[in-house]
Amino acid sequence: MTEQAIKHAEVSKSAELYQRACKVLPGGVSRNTVLRHPHPLYAERGEGCYVTDIDGVKRIDFANNMAALIHGHAHPAVVAAVTEQLRKGTAFTLATEAEVLYAEHICSRSEGFDKVRFVNSGTEGVMSCLKAARAYTGRPKIAKVEGAYHGLYDYAEVSQTASPATWGEATSPASVPVSHGTPASALGDVVIIPFNDPVRAIEILDNHADELACVLLDLVPHRVGLVPASADFVRAIHKWTRENGALLVCDEVITFRFNYGGAQQWYDVRPDLTAMGKMIGGGFPVGAIAGRSDVMEVMNPRSEKLLFPLSGTFSANPITMTAGRVSMELFDREAVDRINRLGDRARDQIAEAIHIADIPACVTGGGSMFRVHMKPEAPRNYREAFETKEEAAWIKMLLDHLFDNGIMMINTCSGTLSTPMTEKEIDALAEAMLGGFRKIKQSAKVELF
Repeated sequence: MTEQAIKHAEVSKSAELYQRACKVLPGGVSRNTVLRHPHPLYAERGEGCYVTDIDGVKRIDFANNMAALIHGHAHPAVVAAVTEQLRKGTAFTLATEAEVLYAEHICSRSEGFDKVRFVNSGTEGVMSCLKAARAYTGRPKIAKVEGAYHGLYDYAEVSQTASPATWGEATSPASVPVSHGTPASALGDVVIIPFNDPVRAIEILDNHADELACVLLDLVPHRVGLVPASADFVRAIHKWTRENGALLVCDEVITFRFNYGGAQQWYDVRPDLTAMGKMIGGGFPVGAIAGRSDVMEVMNPRSEKLLFPLSGTFSANPITMTAGRVSMELFDREAVDRINRLGDRARDQIAEAIHIADIPACVTGGGSMFRVHMKPEAPRNYREAFETKEEAAWIKMLLDHLFDNGIMMINTCSGTLSTPMTEKEIDALAEAMLGGFRKIKQSAKVELF
């Protein structure tokens, strides 16, 4: 932030509110992702692809609540539908038609979705998929890609923050805890494989063939660099699970926005289970598990033997079901194609800005998402995507420049698009990016590059 911006921040409404927050919230927040220096800003309202904070500053929102808002803020159709449902009630100890209507719609979007269960977050969706895989196979272990983020579940979060000091040999990546106090037993039940390296991944999986319940894949893993999985990699993992009695589980919490039926639509294989969340809630907390009928049957309470009891007080509440269904119906094939074309435009213009500024940076992504790296070539895996201290400092400088120039981004310098966006917002993003790249080059002294 500039000196003037910091001085303004010290006397802002957000600064005053943060002082109150620190007295009742650890660190003053419930979500680490909203923290900024010297304090978070507080939203007053959002409309379309713009957010206005409580100090009256309006910004273009490329964060979209961490990729959760496909239609931006306060879409009129969603607001109207939710308002009508609010008058009827928000939650019942009874089933609702809203759940059935939404389940029918979700299942219609993908050939791999025979049935679906709704939960309350992406973390819960992934956790439920892993527990279902264990219940179905009777096996204890899971395999996941090094660096991939899958939420807070002990098993799912292993090695998402591994570093050169902890990640071990490339031929046998270590299972590294994220949270202090993670049980060693949890680490021992998670097998780590490299991304987009089918030969090495299969070698590692073979060492645990009789123990693995599933392989968990994010097809475009954000923390690994937001690079799509290669067709060969996905095909090899799928083939291995078929041959060894394990399940293929896809985490599409973020990537379901990439196609009408999710990122899996890009590949010629179908996962056994898929976890979803974020945008399918229409702006409300949500998670879901969808997949093959026989696998989903482990959650059927009317089965002769219930293998995986699953319930939740707010699961499938009618507010979320209504908002989600209306949002996803609006996100039809035409809307998907349009926003993906805007994504292509954003990546192309960012790449052009990098070229004009003549700095060693690159842009990755797919569909309606992008990520900027201060690296000359797109990373192929987590270890290549790992930021040096200098790269992290440059990314922070770029993010601060964008924020000061009216652009909200995810703190990894990633962006997501929403359907209210037009070429106007993409052009504004590219212009701000170019200014940020030039500032980085000037501050770093040209010879450092």
